[in-house]
Amino acid sequence: MKKKLIAILLAATCALTAGLTGCSGNAATSGTDESKTSDAQSTGDSTAKSDVVAGFVYIGKINDGGYTQAHDAGRLAVEAMGVKTFYVEDVPETVADTKEAIQTLIDEGCNLIYTNSFGFMEGTDQMAKDHPNVKFAHCSGYMTEKNMSTYFGKVYQARYLAGIVAGMKTQKNYIGYVAAKGIPEVIRGINAFTLGVQSVNPDAKVEVVFTDTWYDPTVEKQAALELLNKGVDIIAQHQDTTAPQVAAEEKGAYCIGYNFPTSDAAPKAYLTAACFDWKTFYTDDVKKAMDGTWTSRKYWEGLAANMTYLDKLTDLCAEGTQEKVDAAQKAIIDGTLEPFTGPLYDQEGNKKVEDGVKMTDEEIWNMNWFVKGVTGTIPA
Repeated sequence: MKKKLIAILLAATCALTAGLTGCSGNAATSGTDESKTSDAQSTGDSTAKSDVVAGFVYIGKINDGGYTQAHDAGRLAVEAMGVKTFYVEDVPETVADTKEAIQTLIDEGCNLIYTNSFGFMEGTDQMAKDHPNVKFAHCSGYMTEKNMSTYFGKVYQARYLAGIVAGMKTQKNYIGYVAAKGIPEVIRGINAFTLGVQSVNPDAKVEVVFTDTWYDPTVEKQAALELLNKGVDIIAQHQDTTAPQVAAEEKGAYCIGYNFPTSDAAPKAYLTAACFDWKTFYTDDVKKAMDGTWTSRKYWEGLAANMTYLDKLTDLCAEGTQEKVDAAQKAIIDGTLEPFTGPLYDQEGNKKVEDGVKMTDEEIWNMNWFVKGVTGTIPA
């Protein structure tokens, strides 16, 4: 089993940190003996503030400049509430590794545990069944239990806005998109981005390359270079690192980031990014655990709840872009614009959504087809 790093972060009033090595027989280390916690505690409805210990299982590293770093900003917001937090980073998406990471957190006293990647779903569900007195929440999945929620952001709304930015900027009407996995989470983002592009530039096309990885800078950069060598002049992404953005800058193209504002990664190429503000969910969920109102739920919010947002536009964006973005964002928030409103056609020209019909949240959540204007094949 690969080595895992657990950081024990105590409330700001304690100002203590400690590093632990996960299972595999490695010795644990800590800043002081006092920083160690007791065994896992019950998380019944009467859970008090002092009883809440929040644990986080991360797919990447907390300094990845993307997905996990965005989640960790949420954890830090929880810590600022006076709640003790732990995290396990760089966890592989296997059931065994997920369960091991969760068990390590439970052994450290965590009674409210978040797992931040789709591939952690089955392991989280099994542990929720095995530990009914611990509360769980899994990010981007669909399994729930009495003590297990799901949560995600409607980042497709921000991707639609990012598509407007790209559609206004492209000179070649040829945009590249580096994507991780062929799952609905990724597909709906590609589709929303493409529809945003088409809303201001009907002639533009979006070509997608899948990497089959969430976090691999080398693979992600190579995929971006493949698209750039084909002639795209903008790179967008659904990946957890900034490698595609770096590739765009190296080739004199432009880029749109994901997860987290990352203008420093490619300052000569960066236009904006479709971002999450995970503290919106994490602080709300922890407060519910603290006041005894926590229940299992399916949380999926977007721009209106400040769960997702578009990073500020840089000076590299085309003239008039801000006005287009502002108008679309206002319309999405007030409900007069739903990006997935018919008529919508798939890649082959088949009508998938009738004129004027808005797709339901369930239909959007389970989307498994590309809209017209996307080039690429969804992997099996």
